[in-house]
Amino acid sequence: MEKLRIHKKKMKDLVRLMTTLEAQIAKCPRCGMCQAVCPVYAVTGRETDSARGKLALLGGLMGEMFKDPDGVDARLDRCLLCGSCEAECPTKVPVLEVFLNARAILSGYRGLSSAEKLIFRVLLSHPAAFDRLLEWGAGWQKLFLKPAKPQADLSCGRLVSPLPSNRHLVPLAPVPFHKMDIPALIEGENKIRVAFFVGCLLDKVFPEVAAGIVAVLRHHGVTVMTPDAQGCCGIPALAGGDTLTFNQLVDHHLEGFNPEGYDYLVTGCATCTAVIKKIWPALAKTGSDEKQAMIRQISAKTYDISEFLVKVAGLRIPTGTAEGALKTVVTYHDPCHLRKTLKVYAEPRQIIKANPNCLLREMSNPSACCGMGGSFSLKHYDMSVKIGAQKASDIIATGASVVATGCPACMIQLKDLLAQAKSPVIVKHVITLYADACLLPLAGNRLP
Repeated sequence: MEKLRIHKKKMKDLVRLMTTLEAQIAKCPRCGMCQAVCPVYAVTGRETDSARGKLALLGGLMGEMFKDPDGVDARLDRCLLCGSCEAECPTKVPVLEVFLNARAILSGYRGLSSAEKLIFRVLLSHPAAFDRLLEWGAGWQKLFLKPAKPQADLSCGRLVSPLPSNRHLVPLAPVPFHKMDIPALIEGENKIRVAFFVGCLLDKVFPEVAAGIVAVLRHHGVTVMTPDAQGCCGIPALAGGDTLTFNQLVDHHLEGFNPEGYDYLVTGCATCTAVIKKIWPALAKTGSDEKQAMIRQISAKTYDISEFLVKVAGLRIPTGTAEGALKTVVTYHDPCHLRKTLKVYAEPRQIIKANPNCLLREMSNPSACCGMGGSFSLKHYDMSVKIGAQKASDIIATGASVVATGCPACMIQLKDLLAQAKSPVIVKHVITLYADACLLPLAGNRLP
């Protein structure tokens, strides 16, 4: 009886998602504007890889799903979820939401694979277990990685790894941010209260950037709250069609990030910001009206760190440089979710320009996707590298010694692309440049 009830609820949810999907697809005029900006289509030239081709497929999803669910899934999977198509759509079709709903429908019909269940249901949905696994992995990763050039701060997968052997990886940090000796609450001198959403990559791969964000917020005199037991924002599960894990993660964070306790929620990850601000209120179905209201409140209070510093806190750095000092040439890569989804692009550049030791030099087409796309880069690495090759070329052509960005996933991709191009260009988060300008302590330094 219980199984029948669960089955009926599952089918009811699928019908609801299908109805929503059909209404969203109906807005597409099939004009092809998306084709001109799709990074995947630019590489393959296949209509089915453009948003228009995928939307045409989804128009008959019910029939296709029963005939060839694996084929539909494979075609939908060839998407970076970068938002380039949605940003250029003249009729404002919510393409990201459409594709995420479609993946949820397919997953609901086909079910998750054993590997997906392990990753999403066992690990990702339980932040403490996920933390323990990666802390253990940080100690054993040398068995699967071989050193690259020391100055590149990279490793590349050994042949025993399932990853391509020529891929350059940023190793897990020996000490994640949540294990650093940084207080969960730092009282500030002014009345602004900021909650810091760390995100998986800043916590486990770039903890020095997360520490820099706390140092910068402290420098501005705001009260900084970093709730314990933080987990993933949920986008990997949602991209895999697992709405159950996504909603569990949203619920988990509603407990630690009650919007009544702070004025702003700040992140240093473009994707986390976009997911919390846009995807949570659109797709999180946590039941009660009270929880839905909390999600909307959190969304309204969420800022990328660069946007918060420029629009709210106000930049505060020492003035001037030494007479005749040579400036570091910096170029900037726009993360897709920051520029295309959130329309944040001027603020990171203001932060770079505010550093008196930096000279900003724009690359050609700075908003072009780097080809990362989260799990896309794992499943379609060859295509990911082809998409990113032009980005690496554009960075090198500027003559810059540093490329800055506001997304840790982009940082990982850019490090790989530049290492493969044998380029000495260093990849940094914009907040690191700002902290350097403010002469603030970063990785490993204890904040009292």
